[in-house]
Amino acid sequence: MGKTTGEAKAKARVIALPADFRLGSVADVKAELIEAFDAAAQLDGAGVERVDTAALQLLVAFRREAAARGQSPTWLGVSEVMRDAAGVLGLAQALELPAPMPA
Repeated sequence: MGKTTGEAKAKARVIALPADFRLGSVADVKAELIEAFDAAAQLDGAGVERVDTAALQLLVAFRREAAARGQSPTWLGVSEVMRDAAGVLGLAQALELPAPMPA
């Protein structure tokens, strides 16, 4: 039997992405993402102030692996910087970023 929605939410793991989410922090975030495969992951990118291609590629790889495992990580927030970088690199759709909130 599969887990109920309530059980899945109770075990949800929130991964707060660092403000400086670039190559130097990718290894730490990768370790957190790997651990999150055991629970429903919620990504919080609201505080990201700097991001690079390596960081976004890590998130794309994570989302693909999660999908292959039948999981669907959700977003709690996405900073404008992160949204812009994903758009420039053509990764917004692969990352399944939520629609921006109206001002």
